[in-house]
Amino acid sequence: MRADELDPELAPVVDEIEALGLPEWHALSVDAARRVEDEVFSGDPEPAVADVRDLAFDGPHGEVPMRVYRPEEALNRSTPPTRTLVHFHGGGWTLGTLDSIDGPCRELATRADAVVVSVDYRLAPEHPFPVAVDEAAAAVEWTADNATAFGGDPDRLGVSGTSAGATLALAACLYGRDVGGDPADVAGQFLLYPIAGDDFETDSYRENADGPLLTRADMRWFFEQYLRSPVDARNPFAVPLRADDLGDLPPATVVTGGFDPLRDDGVALAERFEAEGTPVEHRHYPAMAHGFCSLADRVDVAEAALSAVAGDVRERL
Repeated sequence: MRADELDPELAPVVDEIEALGLPEWHALSVDAARRVEDEVFSGDPEPAVADVRDLAFDGPHGEVPMRVYRPEEALNRSTPPTRTLVHFHGGGWTLGTLDSIDGPCRELATRADAVVVSVDYRLAPEHPFPVAVDEAAAAVEWTADNATAFGGDPDRLGVSGTSAGATLALAACLYGRDVGGDPADVAGQFLLYPIAGDDFETDSYRENADGPLLTRADMRWFFEQYLRSPVDARNPFAVPLRADDLGDLPPATVVTGGFDPLRDDGVALAERFEAEGTPVEHRHYPAMAHGFCSLADRVDVAEAALSAVAGDVRERL
């Protein structure tokens, strides 16, 4: 599954990031890691979208901030409502802000002609599992109830996320199937390098234990922040590969990279979707590392991957 070498356009980007002299996430305090993540990944507001608005709703644990991105199509009241995508940022359930995921959300809104609702869910360790799952499920429900107010179509609703955010997007679908009602309310799930399992001895964890961009020690640390006890690791809302059944869920896109410790998680997830009755498109990029779709402006393969995901959003929603 892994290429012999990192993509030649990605390699210098990785070198630049490593040249910043930043310790790995697990070597930092939570507060320091959050500051670094925000500084490194928050950039200029590009590309331009027709409208960006910060909102919030009353969630199960208090107010949940959101940022809504609207393409031109959603501003035109003379046209039908457009597709709507609820997005969850990555960061191991511990890091990440609306600003650090701003660029990818703008890209999705522009490329997919979609209203994108970015959710600023509560973070661990202050708010461990299942708080983020509760808020993810509530955000999907709130968006379905209110999409028409910002030009979105609740009947063309999808969920997406990167890394831990992809896990929350999937958890919201599992919640809809098993707890909250008809999973058909969500028409598609778009999962970029999801955290689906907690086995740190897979081939991809061993091959990419030292990165690039994400290490095995980082992932152990993220799980330590997120889970209250080993009991939580048995819960499929926290670790989706623990689910008895991954069928009867919204059609999925799963994106994986060959140099990602999470590669085999995503591969196993896609295989189980297919075997258990959930339609799936598995898009694998052997020479890519974790988080590569955020580098679409600098890496051609990442640009193509993000465009492919946007095409899946347009097709399914």
